[in-house]
Amino acid sequence: MGILNTTPDSFFDGGKYTQDSEVLRHVETMLEEGADFIDLGAYSSRPGAEEVSVDEELKRSVPVTELILKNFPGALVSIDTFRTDVAKANIEAGACMVNDISGGMLDENMLSVVGELQVPYILMHMKGNPKSMQQKTTYDDFIKDLLYYFSERVAAAKAHKINDIIVDPGFGFAKTLEQNYELMGKLELLHILELPILIGVSRKSMIYKLFETNAEQALNGTTSLNTIALGKGARILRVHDVKEAVECVKIYEMTTKKVKEL
Repeated sequence: MGILNTTPDSFFDGGKYTQDSEVLRHVETMLEEGADFIDLGAYSSRPGAEEVSVDEELKRSVPVTELILKNFPGALVSIDTFRTDVAKANIEAGACMVNDISGGMLDENMLSVVGELQVPYILMHMKGNPKSMQQKTTYDDFIKDLLYYFSERVAAAKAHKINDIIVDPGFGFAKTLEQNYELMGKLELLHILELPILIGVSRKSMIYKLFETNAEQALNGTTSLNTIALGKGARILRVHDVKEAVECVKIYEMTTKKVKEL
């Protein structure tokens, strides 16, 4: 899953893709490098991000969805939003999946609308909202609480007739550095949900804070974590660097293929 942010303030690529030509060039590159999905986000979810109006998020996303599908009709566009109006408008414009960082917790209508639209739904774990989440890292039992959250939210999604659910444990969202690595170390426990797992660790602070660097120097760490995640059963990698992620997947598949042959 290749990331396309049409925001001025995303932590790694904010402001890079605000012109049509820049968007199309980036999408073309990601598709050529092997992206299966393009994940379009028009509201930065970085820690402490400022709120954006619904109208502004619509202006940043719907025309881009239309632009992508006009130029790349076969592309699969996922809309990264926690707002019902934005999700619905982009699906009507041709997007095929909703990626909701709040799991339906920040818009009470999200689950019912996704159920009506009958599109796949990525359900992520987070507490609070992007502005407050890093003050909400206290848990009774971290992994147990996370699994309870997913069991409750998945049940709610299924009650609204959402048939295709993907879970995202939400690395970096309401989690400390140590909690992020504990989560990666125990990622296989999420298989109790019997749902596909999406991992989004691309260039995040859990990598560059560990090495006291920055997002620009976090590609090697991203690849390392993606490899670990694949070994623990992750099915989708959400990344800024598609070429490197595809290479990671191919190498992992070759090693598991040889093991199976033995």
